[in-house]
Amino acid sequence: MSFLDILATIIQATLLTAAPLIFTALGGVFSERSGVVNIGLEGLMLFGAFTSILTTLMMQDSLGAVSPWLSILIAAVACAIFSLIHAVASITLKADQTVSGVALNFLAAGLSVFLIKKIFGKGQTDFIDFRINKSDIPVLSDIPVLGNIFFSSIPVTSYMAILVAFIVWYIIYKTPFGLRLRSVGEHPMAADTMGINVTGMRYTGVMISGFLAGIGGAVYATSISGNFAGGTISGQGFLALAAMIFGKWHPIGAMGAALFFGLAQSLSLIGAQIPLLKDIPPLILTLAPYVLTILALAGFVGRAEAPKALGTPYEKGKR
Repeated sequence: MSFLDILATIIQATLLTAAPLIFTALGGVFSERSGVVNIGLEGLMLFGAFTSILTTLMMQDSLGAVSPWLSILIAAVACAIFSLIHAVASITLKADQTVSGVALNFLAAGLSVFLIKKIFGKGQTDFIDFRINKSDIPVLSDIPVLGNIFFSSIPVTSYMAILVAFIVWYIIYKTPFGLRLRSVGEHPMAADTMGINVTGMRYTGVMISGFLAGIGGAVYATSISGNFAGGTISGQGFLALAAMIFGKWHPIGAMGAALFFGLAQSLSLIGAQIPLLKDIPPLILTLAPYVLTILALAGFVGRAEAPKALGTPYEKGKR
């Protein structure tokens, strides 16, 4: 295997595994920029994966290859609605946001497993017939060297995730909506005095977070796992949360961190194909993403400055 072949294999695997993390981390950026901690990204991804597989199985006989794409949209909307549980508890009822997020994770896990057993009579769903498969980008994949590395054998969702990261950057930093969102996360009282609806903006941030995390879970299920069980997501939401923090609550930073964690995850998938890695025990490669997450956060999170009002419920008239 030549160096270019090794590089192509690594990059293709990285983009495949990073796409769900990018979508979910971007969702976390919206929620936490508005001032609401969202530990529930894991549960939202889980619910998105469950919804996408279930709806794909229901639609695939009639819609064929379109069904996984439509299921991603359905999962996104379902998770936006599901995230309202966290929003109501954290914003309206002013509950501890960390506890609310953890409760959302448990609820998503318990509800999805319960429904699977009720619907399928076993601990997992059937495999879907139509997935979001790896594909080549026309014209670009024909570029010498670069085409084979960056534009071949990669799902379209990976490119979409990178594009969405730049769109989110523009929305948050270049639009009035983004300015209002950041203002309620930094100084909600000042935002309130300027006529900004703090509660409304925070609800919006959490729901967009649920929408994007639902896409992340659905993309993982329809492009990587192919079915759903209780352990399908297995920490992906927490990796996305770490990517958001590692990226300093910035969309492009979160994307870069998600790519880094995607690279770490891809090593366990392609380790046997890489000469330097094939002699390393698979268990070590499987643990690599989580070890790197700890090291990355230990080294950088101290220098990452979170939104000043993050995790603090807003009460009108109180400083």
